[in-house]
Amino acid sequence: MSSISAKTKVAVIGLGYVGLPLAVALAKHFDTTGFDISARRVDELKKGHDRTGEIESKKLKASTLRLTSTAGDIKGFDIYIVTVPTPVDDNNKPDLTPVRSACNTVAPLIKKGSIVVFESTVYPGVTEEVCGPLLEKGSGLKCGKEFFLGYSPERINPGDREHTVDRITKVISGQTPDVVETLADLYGAVTTGGTFRAANIRAAEAAKVIENAQRDINIAFINEITMIFQKLGLSAYDVLDAAGTKWNFLNFKPGLVGGHCIGVDPFYLAERAKEINHNPEIILSGRKINDGMGDFIAERITAQINGGGRVLVLGLTFKENVPDLRNSKVIDVIRGLERRGFRTVVHDPHADAEEAHHEYGVDLLQGSLGDVDGGYDGVVAAVMHQEYAALTPKELAGMVRKDGLVADIKGMWRGKKFPAGVRYWTL
Repeated sequence: MSSISAKTKVAVIGLGYVGLPLAVALAKHFDTTGFDISARRVDELKKGHDRTGEIESKKLKASTLRLTSTAGDIKGFDIYIVTVPTPVDDNNKPDLTPVRSACNTVAPLIKKGSIVVFESTVYPGVTEEVCGPLLEKGSGLKCGKEFFLGYSPERINPGDREHTVDRITKVISGQTPDVVETLADLYGAVTTGGTFRAANIRAAEAAKVIENAQRDINIAFINEITMIFQKLGLSAYDVLDAAGTKWNFLNFKPGLVGGHCIGVDPFYLAERAKEINHNPEIILSGRKINDGMGDFIAERITAQINGGGRVLVLGLTFKENVPDLRNSKVIDVIRGLERRGFRTVVHDPHADAEEAHHEYGVDLLQGSLGDVDGGYDGVVAAVMHQEYAALTPKELAGMVRKDGLVADIKGMWRGKKFPAGVRYWTL
């Protein structure tokens, strides 16, 4: 039976896009502390600034959430929730370093009866086969008897104000029925979407990893037909408008597949499949198509601007209206254009200039679009930020030379009439 109460001490490990919203939500009901290894991140949050844009300053300052970068401050808590990233390495192999490091940090802190819950996306088996032994070794306690494991996959969608952590259904799982009931009470207190009890921890891990793999495969199909239709002189958007009138047609759009989940999670499932001697053909085929989309777009733009030139790229983040630069595939378009002789200038009102330079070596054009000079050989709309969607054909025409190209990857200006002397292209 669950023994959770308002006095239950909860620690959230990792205060990024996933951890911070969860910690703020939990702090409304429980004695909650957020921990992050970055003292800079903690200092910013204490001042009410969330660089991810997920929690507004007023809400952050009003929260009872305690914040720390000192591990000793969360010693002896009842529940630890790990929300660290799970990236892939340069060879697209799962990199469990952040998860392992979190286990090593938490292990000496837990007490008898503590529950350690993982929200990070992993392949089936990681929680019990990797994390459990690490926690056991570092704590000196017996896993499943003196401390317990749980898994509740994160479903944060950066910038999404509808499917927030306090509204979504939370999948929960645990080593014992009592752990499951405790997590049902914990997460049930913070979300109106309710909880779903997975059959076991491995089922919950598997559910998470296929959520994004499924989306990746569907987008890969659309991207592949987009490549075909481009060679036939057709716009995929025109084709999808027609096909979408059928009641059961799936509404996916072509484009760049980046970010912290969709472009990464399928590799976790694929790696696990290989370990059990199964060749994950569809999963990896989808990844290959989507990873090649940026260069394909660069090639199509090059075919329409003879001799290279200077191109203005609008947007660098992995999706619209967020500052998140993680695994952005816009860089593939930029590098593809540069390899083909173009000089690129990149603008993004949401991205952090220092991070853009550090992560991609890109120096963002500062200032508003109103300050952009004309004469570009092409303007490439890579991200559908609201500032770009609001641009008029006349404003765009002012950015390009005569007979310049407006390349609209996202199709945000479809149907608009451009002035004479401006060429418009979309996928």
